[in-house]
Amino acid sequence: MKKYLLLTEKPSAAQNFAKALGGLSGDFGDFTYQITNLRGHVMTLKDPEEMVPETLQKHYKSWQIKYLPWRLSDFSWERTYIKSRNLRTGKLESTKKLIDDLRKEVRQGYDAVVIATDTDPSGEGELLAWEALEAVKWSGTVLRANFTDESTKEIRRALLNLRDVSVMNEDGEYLKGEGRNRWDFASMQLTRIATTAAKKAGFKVVAREGRLKSVIAWKIYEQLLAIKNYVRKPFFEVKFIDPAGHIFGRKIKNDEIVPWRFAERSAAEIDLEKYHESRVVNERHETRRQQPGKLLDLAGLAAVLAPRGYDSKEILATYQKMYEAQIVSYPRTEDRTITPEQFKELTPLAERIAALVGVDQQLLTHRQPRSTHVKPVGSHGANRPGLTLPSSVAALKKYGVSGPAIYEVLAKNYLAMLAEDYIYDHVTAELFDYPSFKTAFNITIQLNFKAIFDSKGALDDDSDTGEPKDHTLGPSAKPQLVEGANPKPQQPSTKWIMAYLEQHQVGTGATRVSTLSEMARGTKAMLNERKGKLTLTETGNVSAVMVKDTWIASPKITKRLFEMMDQVGKLELTQAKLLESITLLVEHDLPIMVANAEQLTMLLGAPKPVKVRVPIEKITGRWHEQEISFAKTWSGHTFTDEEIRALLAGEEISFPAKSKRGKAYNAVGKMAKQSYKGATYYGFKLNPKQK
Repeated sequence: MKKYLLLTEKPSAAQNFAKALGGLSGDFGDFTYQITNLRGHVMTLKDPEEMVPETLQKHYKSWQIKYLPWRLSDFSWERTYIKSRNLRTGKLESTKKLIDDLRKEVRQGYDAVVIATDTDPSGEGELLAWEALEAVKWSGTVLRANFTDESTKEIRRALLNLRDVSVMNEDGEYLKGEGRNRWDFASMQLTRIATTAAKKAGFKVVAREGRLKSVIAWKIYEQLLAIKNYVRKPFFEVKFIDPAGHIFGRKIKNDEIVPWRFAERSAAEIDLEKYHESRVVNERHETRRQQPGKLLDLAGLAAVLAPRGYDSKEILATYQKMYEAQIVSYPRTEDRTITPEQFKELTPLAERIAALVGVDQQLLTHRQPRSTHVKPVGSHGANRPGLTLPSSVAALKKYGVSGPAIYEVLAKNYLAMLAEDYIYDHVTAELFDYPSFKTAFNITIQLNFKAIFDSKGALDDDSDTGEPKDHTLGPSAKPQLVEGANPKPQQPSTKWIMAYLEQHQVGTGATRVSTLSEMARGTKAMLNERKGKLTLTETGNVSAVMVKDTWIASPKITKRLFEMMDQVGKLELTQAKLLESITLLVEHDLPIMVANAEQLTMLLGAPKPVKVRVPIEKITGRWHEQEISFAKTWSGHTFTDEEIRALLAGEEISFPAKSKRGKAYNAVGKMAKQSYKGATYYGFKLNPKQK
């Protein structure tokens, strides 16, 4: 039997494979196997100056605009280990040990390595596997296991349908992932341009630019500017109202200018005198049906949950944990439908899922797959409940605070597909004397799927959910003067930006959510996300202004870039051609960004003053036969000469102090060697009993 090494993406995936196959090693099909795992990406591209000849290193390290754009043919595209700081210990850690362990493992005489990382639509799973295999210099056979989720059935199916991808540069998924990776790496030129130009204008921020970040930042800025500059412009027009409150009006197409809408009330009052009460006629009733809305992707899910106070970062992290437990489907899918096989798998669980989320099981009568929701194309399928059911929805809090809400929305969205169409009576009528004045409204006959979940209504801020209390029309309607106004621009929100990106087909749902999460993270965040409402930080405002009129902020250009990356994956476009686009983009956007920088102060006001850190006064002396330096103050208390002598002598001292909450107490402690984020220092240490 052949011997295969199964290379999974992370420890949790390795455990799911072991569960599906009966252990971390053993026999399956016609081969023996050993399971090992990575921890996501374990290699990364080196810094620009490390990938070019020595004579060019100064130019590629510099942030000066005169050295841009780069000549990408200068790069060797070499990788190095990833270094990161352990948040718990503060120590700097490297992926070198993981690579060393993998190198030892692949030398154990395997006939092939099986890439068993996520089948990611961006090629990310393929890329991170090949990065590791290149690092350990594996030159043998490479097979690919493609799976839609980490269920036992799907894992076993994937391992029975392995395909040979031994030639890395003919593996479309890898080429797509690496093409995107190199494009994004080269796009750091835009960040250097924007940051350098902004700094020259007095704004000392890191203006991060990118193919999705810049689109989002500019759109939010543009919308906030529209709100700031909004001036209410009232208008007056004649409408008719019947005794039940139904309004009869004339239709206007978009921003059409019509002679019967007046800026001045007096002119409208004169127009009102032309009209008299009129009979309501031509009442028509038409029974209509509406199918359930689309299945959600991750962006749609985030948009629904944002107003409940769950930000993108929380949803991403919690969803991933729930996926690893097989409670929800694969997160980074591009699909908005499911396959017939996926429909057959989940439908038998419908009643149990309905019971979990409080849905009336009697509504689930549509058991034939809908052509709008179930198609024989796709891979992972739309986001939906997994085949593993939780003991209760409340129990999902262990994965994150948004766990119950994520499952409830996904479950109801899926179950709505199994309910009958929404049926309603569409009513129209007009006025006998003035037939251009019309009314229209809907009367619910049967809610059906809307009694479970309406994804269109949940995602569409403009959806008309109202229904008149009194359905009786007429018998006549009287003319009245009605005041309106130009609509105020909508406050930017998670739902709003996701709808904009969806409309322009920019990125996948998962990419949109992960980008929004990244933009809201850390001390250099570009935006704030609070209960679904989006605002820009100073960094975000600078980044937005810098990309005004640029290609990188254009949704059309960004959409085309995603299309080109797909073409690379299909072997229809070379990586070299893809990378030519970033050079052209930098050449186009560079002068525009430089000009935009000159407008920063005018548009944003003076930059915020940079906080100057006051240096801490240090004391030097001998302690335990060694010379040390330590801070002269501790928690606002300045040590006296006598206290300093006692500390250096190893004696305990005490002094009045205040806690962070302002409560007074007596601090007691002595000199000690301590550590913070991996760095050691000497200073006063409070006795453990007082902490």
